[in-house]
Amino acid sequence: MRVFIAGIMQAERLDNQIESQGYRKRITEALQTAVPDVEIIDPFALNPNSVNYDEEQARHTFLTMTKKASAVDLLLAYLPKVSMGTAMEMWEAYRAGVYIVAVTPHIHHWAIRFTTNEILPDLDSLIEMISNGRFTHIIQRNP
Repeated sequence: MRVFIAGIMQAERLDNQIESQGYRKRITEALQTAVPDVEIIDPFALNPNSVNYDEEQARHTFLTMTKKASAVDLLLAYLPKVSMGTAMEMWEAYRAGVYIVAVTPHIHHWAIRFTTNEILPDLDSLIEMISNGRFTHIIQRNP
């Protein structure tokens, strides 16, 4: 199973810094425990210094990571704040028929409502979904 971890990085920031990425570690650990052979695509883990990339490397990374979101079995989108990059990853995954779970309070945003298969209220709910194996059954039913 291939899982893409999408979520806020710069979100609504006006500087070039990154929001806390602790959620990625929690999701990764839960996935690795529940599905030991899971393949995780995590843009932040693959590009931890991306805020320091030059224009060409940043563009290549953005476009490559967005495309990778369409080549997985499941996309998990952590959106406590809105994120344009995550919205684009979700769009590419949606167009490819990937099952998408969003974790967000933004339940009325059309970009979230109309691209996701499921919306969860918080990270704990996602971790529980992963831990109890429910998401693996959903993915197996929706290849």
